[in-house]
This record gives sequence, C-alpha cells and structure tokens, in this order.
Amino acid sequence: MSTEVKVPQLPESVADAMLVSWHKKKGDQVERDENLVDIETDKVVLEVPAPVSGVLADIQVEDGATVMGGQVIAVIEEGEGKASKEAPSKEAEPDKAESRREGAAPTPSEAREEDGDEGDCGKLSPSVRRLVDEHGVDPSKIKGTGRHGRLTKADVEKYLNRDTKSVAPTKSAPTKAPTSGAREDRRVPMTRMRARIAERMVEAGSTTAMLTSFNEADMSAVMALRKQYKEPFEKAHGVKLGFMSFFVKAAVEALKKFPVVNASVEAGDVVYHEYYDVGIAVSVPKGLVVPIVRDADQLGFAEIEKTIGDLATKGRDGTLTMDDLTGGTFTLTNGGVFGSLVSTPILNMPQSAILGMHKIQDRPVAVDGQVVIRPMMYLALTYDHRIIDGKDAVQFLVAIKEAIEDPSRLLLGV
Repeated sequence: MSTEVKVPQLPESVADAMLVSWHKKKGDQVERDENLVDIETDKVVLEVPAPVSGVLADIQVEDGATVMGGQVIAVIEEGEGKASKEAPSKEAEPDKAESRREGAAPTPSEAREEDGDEGDCGKLSPSVRRLVDEHGVDPSKIKGTGRHGRLTKADVEKYLNRDTKSVAPTKSAPTKAPTSGAREDRRVPMTRMRARIAERMVEAGSTTAMLTSFNEADMSAVMALRKQYKEPFEKAHGVKLGFMSFFVKAAVEALKKFPVVNASVEAGDVVYHEYYDVGIAVSVPKGLVVPIVRDADQLGFAEIEKTIGDLATKGRDGTLTMDDLTGGTFTLTNGGVFGSLVSTPILNMPQSAILGMHKIQDRPVAVDGQVVIRPMMYLALTYDHRIIDGKDAVQFLVAIKEAIEDPSRLLLGV
C-alpha cells in the first residue's frame, strides 16, 4: 500500500516554502513519525514526519526546491524493504561485486554502504543538523549530552568553540597553511528566512514614514529591585528576574495611555488593537525572529519572564512554530545584549512602533544640581509618522522612561 508524504498546510501569510534537506534516501526504511525532511518558510523550519512506517519508495522533490502547502513530495510503500528482509550471505558478495563491474546500478542498501552510515546524524534536530552542516563538522566526533545521548546545539557550539590550539590536526583533515596574499570569495545562497527579513526591511523603509525619537532612562531603581529580590523571586517562581519583564510591563502601560502606538495601518484604515501582544526580537543562527508574548497585560512579572525564556530557547533550538511568530502589536528589541550603545530600530510591519533598548553604561548625569554617576540606558522609539504624531511618540517614550525610573508606577498603574 502506498502513502503520499505531503508538505504541511502553510499559514495564509506564507505563499510557499523551500525544501531544505532530506534526512532519508530513496529506498531507506522509515518509521512512523520519524522526521523525513526539513521545510523552511519565511519564519520557521518545519519538520515533516513519516505518516506511516515503510520504505521511502520515491522522492519527488529534491533539496532546494520551492514547494507549496499540501504538495506531494514523496511516496512511502508500507512494509519492509527488500534489503531489510534478508541479509546477504558472504557467498553472495562476489556476485554483487561482479554485477557492479558489469555496470549495474547499486541497490539502496549498497548506496548506503558506499555513502557511509548516517548513525546518530539521522537523529539530529533541524537546528543541530544545520549547525554541523554549516561548519562541516562530523557529528560522530561530538559527545551528545541530550536525552539518550543525542546531540544538542550546545554540544556542537561547545565543540566549535573549543581551544583549537589544543586540538592536533588529524590525518584525515590536514591543516592547510594560508596562502600569502590569497584573495578568495565564498558564495553562499541567502537563506529563505534571511531573504524574507531583507525584503521586509526594504518594504518598511519604502512604505512607511519612519522616524526615531530618543530618550534615556536611569536604571538605578530597577537594578536595585533586581538585586534586592533576585533570590526570593527565583526561589518563588523558578525563573530569574530580568530587565525584559520591566520593559514589557512599562510598554503595556504606555500603550494603554497612547492607543495609536498599538495600532497599525491596513488598506488605508487605522486598526486599533484592543489587546497587547508584545513581540520580543530574538537573534537566531539564520537571522532575527520576533516571537510573541500574547496578552502581556494579563501576565505578571514571573509569567512574562517564563514566556520570554521559553520562546528564546525555542528560537535557539529552531522549534518555534508559526503561531509563536504570528501577530504582535508592538515590538521590543534589545541591542544592548550585544553591546550596542544606541541605534535606530526598523519597524516590524505591519506594526507602527518598535522600542529599542541598549547597553547600560555608567555616565555622569545631573541630579538635583549635582553631577553623579548613574547606570544609564538610551531608549529609541521608531514609529510610523503616518499615524503617530511626534507629540504622542515623545510622550509615549517619556511614559516608559518614568515607569523604568520609578517601577512602583507599574504596580499602581500610573
């Protein structure tokens, strides 16, 4: 009995996807729910599991091809493959070699013998597989610390970041001395996600009237609160108290005061959103994604921190779903974690505003007529000037500044 393998149905906002890589070859035995192939959309990488157990009888779409939702990409014949029913005897080996000399095509099992057994490599998650492929790493040389000894992304990164001076070059991979004056180019196809990010950035610049306003916030009060309640907070909630929860809560309160900042432009209309789904920009190996903290106004500090932590982990592991990334009414991006002192963030369309957070740095400031040193952070609000006036944007940014400098406002809602 034959069963078709199809591309999962894609969301309405995603027209097509790219087939990244097959984890099985034609003729391979597959088990039900085993990952067969990775499909990359504009936002996430989807795994396509085997619908039944059997033999991968036909692969209809090769790596790198564009596919549509519901498209048939392979066929599985239920049951065991011929190669797995009966192991060839030693006496049969000469015959196999003779048939190959006569020009006969190799059987699927022979092809696997020649290509080498994939071993644990076939069990890698999409994010781990992409990492080892990009760096040309042999996964069999890395010790896995995951469940049942599986490789995790952290295992591969640790291997890549090891002290290369202490690792002697192997005979199979001799060290190549750099050629003096060599000028080489390495051309790498832009990933679908990176291409879509670039497209959206250009679109934002050409279809909106982006303007950025700046302010700065004294982080002393927030830092003192974190220091005072760091241990009891983590003990009570099982999660660390970070800066992001303060900024999410401050943004929600400011959005309530200035609803136009929480709005978007759609087909000539201004759509005011009566809910607060805050996007948190997260850097992942293939680009920048913005998972959503939904109904942030209904969450406490601990719930926000847990949600952000879970989304960040899924982003690093490549397991974010379309639901995690779809929607959002306002976005926060923290370039400060990479050392950025100030920047002008680009709108995450169709949203009308984005808040940029930056590095906390001790600076001299005037307080009550005295020059003192305070931990300061520059804040940048980029907004769509088509619907948000400068007055509202500046006052919105001031509202966030005041909430951060006096966190008690977040509890009182003032």
